[in-house]
Amino acid sequence: MQSEANNKSVGTIPSVAILLCTLRGRDYLREQLDSIVNQTHASWSVWVSDDGSDHSTHTILDEYQTKLGKARFTILRGPAKGFAANFLSLACNASIAADYFAYADQDDIWEPDKLARALQSLVGMPADVAALYCARTRKVDADNQELGFSELWTKPPSFANALVQSIASGNTMVFNNAARDLLLAAGPKMGVAAHDWWTYQLVSGSGGRVYYDNRPTVRYRQHRANLIGTNGTWSARLQRGRMLLRGRFGKWSQMNVAALQTMRPHLTVENQKRLDDFSKARHGGVFIRLAALRRSGVYRQTWLGNFGLVAAVILKKL
Repeated sequence: MQSEANNKSVGTIPSVAILLCTLRGRDYLREQLDSIVNQTHASWSVWVSDDGSDHSTHTILDEYQTKLGKARFTILRGPAKGFAANFLSLACNASIAADYFAYADQDDIWEPDKLARALQSLVGMPADVAALYCARTRKVDADNQELGFSELWTKPPSFANALVQSIASGNTMVFNNAARDLLLAAGPKMGVAAHDWWTYQLVSGSGGRVYYDNRPTVRYRQHRANLIGTNGTWSARLQRGRMLLRGRFGKWSQMNVAALQTMRPHLTVENQKRLDDFSKARHGGVFIRLAALRRSGVYRQTWLGNFGLVAAVILKKL
């Protein structure tokens, strides 16, 4: 186990703990690890939580651990309860100490200045204010050929948005210790829809600062084995509509609301009321639900998304 001393800042250079989850990742793992090694920001350590991969993935991980040393590359056994639980097992591992923390997927490629660009937004924030950086992504295919970009969001990040939408992939996220403290307070066994959405909700709900960067910092690989792919295509929008009608969005909302209620003391007074109104929008008669939705002030980033939000309330699928 890596000691806390090994993770502290080197001089005035902030340290970053990279939280990488793997599961049968042999096809693309080397490219991701190489992109981490080639970061312009040099003060980082990698913490890998593997959820039960075969020998080929472990061979790659062992190779990089030998190359970088155990003080900089730690391999842990994951909980084997899905991707969200795996990431939270790392984010809530109190033995991992750093100035900042970054989620990393096994199959992406980081631009060389990914960490440096994130830290430009985060460094200087008061230590007691939770801060989260996230960004747009550049979509690439299995062979790293460019496909386009993720959607560009123009409305400000906030808890009102976070209640009904996750605006950025976890593979772009970097956050400070105050944000990490919120995750620690919630614990690794919190039943939430996704670790990145949960992080966005906690930081914004507590009155923290969320930075959304419209410049891509990650080459987000799209391939058949993706657990969650891009959401910027019309086919993806249609798929989200189907999920709404089948009640999947409602199930996610139920999980997130229940989790947020356990963290209620950490939310601002305004956001506690917003959470209550949002909860009321999920129950009762249709006019009661619509009135509560309006009071809550929740919003998605596009008019079509907001139309779907109203439809979800009317159909009692929120």
